[in-house]
Parts: sequence; C-alpha cells; structure tokens
Amino acid sequence: MKNKIVVGTVVLLVGFLLGGIAFYFLGEMTGSHKGYMPFTPNVPKQIIQASRAFSEIASSVSPSVVNISTTKVVRRDSEPFLDDPLFELFNPFRNFKMPKKWKEQSLGSGVVVSADGYIVTNNHVVEQADEIRVTLFDKRSFKAKLIGADSKTDVAIVKIDADNLSAMNWGDSDKLQVGEFVLAIGNPYGLNHTVTMGIISAVGRANVGIADYEDFIQTDAAINPGNSGGPLVDIKGELIGINTAIFSRSGGYQGIGFAVPSNMARLVMDQLVQKGKITRGWLGVTIQELTPELSQKFGIRNSKGALVGDIATGSPAEKAGIKRGDIILEFNGKNVQDVGNLRNMVAQSKVGAEVPVLILRGKKEYALKVIIAELPKEIAELVPDSAPDESLEEGLSGLTVIELSKEIAKQLGLSRDEKGVVVIRVDPGSAAEEAGIRKGDVIQEVDRMKVDRLNNYNRIVSGIRSGDTVLLFINRGGKKFYVTIKSS
Repeated sequence: MKNKIVVGTVVLLVGFLLGGIAFYFLGEMTGSHKGYMPFTPNVPKQIIQASRAFSEIASSVSPSVVNISTTKVVRRDSEPFLDDPLFELFNPFRNFKMPKKWKEQSLGSGVVVSADGYIVTNNHVVEQADEIRVTLFDKRSFKAKLIGADSKTDVAIVKIDADNLSAMNWGDSDKLQVGEFVLAIGNPYGLNHTVTMGIISAVGRANVGIADYEDFIQTDAAINPGNSGGPLVDIKGELIGINTAIFSRSGGYQGIGFAVPSNMARLVMDQLVQKGKITRGWLGVTIQELTPELSQKFGIRNSKGALVGDIATGSPAEKAGIKRGDIILEFNGKNVQDVGNLRNMVAQSKVGAEVPVLILRGKKEYALKVIIAELPKEIAELVPDSAPDESLEEGLSGLTVIELSKEIAKQLGLSRDEKGVVVIRVDPGSAAEEAGIRKGDVIQEVDRMKVDRLNNYNRIVSGIRSGDTVLLFINRGGKKFYVTIKSS
C-alpha cells in the first residue's frame, strides 16, 4: 500500500515538472510570459472601413455647416396710463416696470452652397429677424443679408460677404431610397457641429402640417432644436435635404425628423437669387385622393393617382381637355402617387412649359399636353373672387357667407350632399363673434327655416329687423347645434 502511494506521488511530481518545463519553453517561443496580453476582437475590415468612411464624410462636409444666430426686437404695446410721467413720478416701483422693447435671440443652422457666400437655411430660423449673424466652422463671424424666403416651403437664403468658402455639393433627392444611410449636422442646443447618423425612414411625406408644400424626407438621424436649417447628407457627402422639423411630444428627439428635399430647396434658391420671388405652376384643377372604393369604380387596381373633381374656367387643364372625373396617372413622365405628390410637381413646373399628362377616362388612358400657367395670387382658400359681392351683412351684422359647394364641403370634412351657406368671415367684436360663430361654420337654418342656397338665405335674413334675436342652426365639422345672435 505504501509503495502505491509513493509511486503515485512520484508520478504527480514528474507530471508537474514536465508541465512546468513545457510552459516555460512555450512562453519563450510566444513571449506570453512577459505580460498579460488583452483580448483583441477580430473586427471585419468592412466595418472598420465603414466607420472610417463616415468619419471622413463628417470631416469633409463640416466646414460647409454654419451657425446662424438671429436677433429680433420685441416691442410692448403702449400703455398710456403707465407711461404717464405723473404716474411714474409717484410710482415707487417704476424701476421694475417691464421695458417697452427688448431683444430676443435664437439659434439655428445653415449650409454654405456657393463659394461666394450663399447659405441655405429655414425660413423659420430667420423669420422677422432684425439682425442675422453667421459663424463659420473656422469661428469667423459675419453679418448676413437676407436674400429671400419662402414660407410655403420653409426655405430661406442668406448671404455673407466672403469668398473661397467651402461649399457643399448638391445631391439629387429624387433618387433617394428608404434605408439609405444619412448624416445630420447642425447646432442643436448651441452645441456646434454636432453629427448624428441614421437612415432615410420615408420619402415624400406630406400632410405633416409644417409647410404648405410638403415633400419631406423622413429620417431617424437625431434632430433637435437648433438643427433647423442644417444639412442632411448622404454617404457621398452631398446635400440631399435641409433639416426642418421634428415630431416630438416632449420637444426633443424621438426618432422622427423631417428635411426639405434638396431639389425643392435648390429650385426655391434659384428663383429667389435670380428673380427675387417665387413663381409656381398652376394646372387649374380641384383634385381629391382615390379611395379603394373609388379606384374600383374607375377601374384602377391600386389607389395611385389623383381624381379630378372640378376644372377652373379658362385654366390650363380646361384648355388641354382634362374633364371632371378624369384620373391623373402621370405628370411630366412621373407617376402620380397622391394629391400632395401631384400638387408639388405642378407647383415646381416651369411656367409656360408644355408638360405631358396621362389620364384615365372611362377605363381608357389618354395622353394629353398641358401648358403650365403661373399660380394666380388671387386664389383664395375657399371662395372665388366674387364672394364678397354675393355676401349679405345687413340682416346678420358681422357675418360674411357664401353658398356651400361640394368642393367646399369636402374641404370642411362634410358630406358632399350637405346644404347651407358657409361663414367665410366673422368681424372682430361683432355679435356673431360674441355668439361663438367661426369661419368655416355652415348655417343650415335661420329661425327654424331651412337654408339650401345663398338666395334662400338672403330672402330669409332680409325679413329680419334690427334688434331681433335670431336662432341659427350650425354645422361645424359634423357637429350640429343651435346658437342665437342679436341682429343689428
């Protein structure tokens, strides 16, 4: 038994000795005994190259991004009693009075697009500013001049007196695809030249409620207050959008940002610089979205396109032969996705240009040619130019109304079969305003008498005497109720 224990002990000792010798020689060969070597991950070359590529993009475009600060003088309305010298003499708190005017400052971003100092930004960044100051990447500061602004697209152009600036190259926003990598650069919260990365979440976003003409690029690249006016760039370092707004319930980044497409911004810039104003194309049609039910009725397999509801007399559409009930499938060689898409394409068309239009009429397609006209300045939101002549104010003082048409009913969210007259103006301080009547309300009864048309309304109110209390039945966006109004 003792012999077995001795033999076992010897074997263990010999094993430890041989293991130690082997570890020593292995360490000499590899050098690992000289110190602990940390673990180094095997990173694929593609990832390293992509990381360096984004860094190089940011470095190349950052000199074109500028900080824009604006100053606006805000004036307080005069208060005769408080401003009276006698009151000030005896007022023990006169040194704590609210000043008559003070300065407000705001920050935004911009992007240099020409070496001689033209800078693109947002209209809301420089709107109503008394002074605009631009700070470049190299910390130089310049007082900027507002060349022009377009509130309908939220684009503005300013210029500084400088040469040999680093200008960013324009990209083609029409070629963007959902999922592409993008970088957003700007000055959020005053943190200069902040770079964030994301992808394009969607293109052609409309009906967001930010501008009149919307064709936004949606991105999840972090955009925060102060980024407005800064560039959205693609992986080639080209300008493909102007960061404009965020969707947020907290006021900060929540993963949804919007940018004006570069092609739209460039068109606005060219017109402001060359002409000093914006001219937009006009087709002269009232259009509506195609629902699946409408698509089925008109023999379309999908809901793409725009349904023509009405044609303006003497308009380019009427001259080209477009008729009510036609469906516009293509405009200038491009598919019409929806109403907003067609509206943008028409607005950006060159005035006087002959544009091919593909329509569907009675399940047959027709190719037409339309000559684009300039959008008339007189076009109102709801009414034709003759509306004031058709209104009547003697019976119900403070109200201006017109007849409810099917097109207006659709705009107001009502059934096309609704009848009545639409309130288009409520005079401030009038009995109508005091009664709570609003622009867009539809009057369907006056003193329990049904109102079908404007002449019917005029006949009823003509019999109302001054001082009478009138009972009105109102339809406001589908909600119906009675109000009373004192006639004068």
